[in-house]
Amino acid sequence: MFKRFIIFLTGILLLSGNSLFSFASFEPTQEDALLLNKIEQDTLQYFIRFSDKKTGLTRDSSRAGSPSSIAATGFALAGYAIGGSRGWMSPELAYSRLLTTLQMLKNKTAHKEGFFYHFVDAQTGKRIWASEASSMDTALVVAGALLAAKYYPGTEVEKLAYEIYARVNWKWMLNGSDFVCMGWTPEAKFLPYYWDCYSELMVLQALAIGAPHHPIPPAAWKKWLRPTEEYHGHKVVYASTGSLFTYQFSHAYIDFRKLMDKNINFFENSKEATLANRDYSLSFSEKYKGYSENSWGLSASLGPGGYKAYGGKPGTGTHDGTIAPYAALSSIVFTPEQSTKAARFFYENYQKNLYGNFGFKDAFNLDKDWWSDEYLGIDQGITLLMLENYLNEEAVWKKFMELAPVQRWIELTGLDKKLQPSKD
Repeated sequence: MFKRFIIFLTGILLLSGNSLFSFASFEPTQEDALLLNKIEQDTLQYFIRFSDKKTGLTRDSSRAGSPSSIAATGFALAGYAIGGSRGWMSPELAYSRLLTTLQMLKNKTAHKEGFFYHFVDAQTGKRIWASEASSMDTALVVAGALLAAKYYPGTEVEKLAYEIYARVNWKWMLNGSDFVCMGWTPEAKFLPYYWDCYSELMVLQALAIGAPHHPIPPAAWKKWLRPTEEYHGHKVVYASTGSLFTYQFSHAYIDFRKLMDKNINFFENSKEATLANRDYSLSFSEKYKGYSENSWGLSASLGPGGYKAYGGKPGTGTHDGTIAPYAALSSIVFTPEQSTKAARFFYENYQKNLYGNFGFKDAFNLDKDWWSDEYLGIDQGITLLMLENYLNEEAVWKKFMELAPVQRWIELTGLDKKLQPSKD
């Protein structure tokens, strides 16, 4: 009863504030705010540097020879709009980059029924690596495009963004099922994997249900599983891997604070998942010297043995001492104090090996004396958007939540219920 009452009070505070600082019990010092702004601005430089100047398509990684990632390109679109509004890019450069990228996506980048391939050649837009036409990656590039449209209403940028969105045949990707398929290839057709359980899927569902063209049925929202488990006092609707990014990607765009999915508030859920992830890593602090009170963040990232779906509990809890700074930073809207302290700790203690021209590199492992020398586009992207929401009056949330498709998704699924006190 007491816990439910606290959740209710939290909801009242959420509804009354205009920025995260207005309801969070923690507010960064001026020095910390300057550091966080520096990180955000430096992170933006990844997209400026690693997007093809002629096509706008963004590389998956800073690694030499990396192909373009459609998801990273989506974050680039969001990043240019943010950069232009913040004065970190000239208005002319920001608009030019957006226009170039959107024209490439609309007219020359390979797709199937509007779904872009996961990886494409940055110069030609053609499919590479036998990659799939990806439903999630397409959702992420559409989200970035629609956000950019809100920054440039009445322009060619807005027109192209909506043309790209209108072309996506969301219903086709159901493949006759209740769930959106993860992808399709010319060789094997629909993949045998579907978005049928809690994960980063919510932004995909929102865009697919709210779409003015080829939408999926609103009932699809209720179909996917919401498994619940408790770890260290944190009850969480959890993703199978326990990777922090799964609790962040949809939240970069969608402000879930006022939305209730029956008895679930997914903003509070991500907060609890973040705290559980942090507690899980701390429980192994005697085994792995990289884990500490201010050094945490188990999420899919590069590691000493390559890219792995690291994560905590609830979930598989796969880990080997590898920490991804982006994971802690991108939880800043959920855990502002812990995330700010982590940013400060990483910067002050590991700057030489971990920080570069484009912000924090992807990951590190002290036990194996391993430091990533790469940046990953999607990890840069989630860092940039979450910091923008936290530092700049929830700018991304405010614009994205105004979109007609998003409002339609909320109305059709009945998610517009405010937090209410328990009757118990």
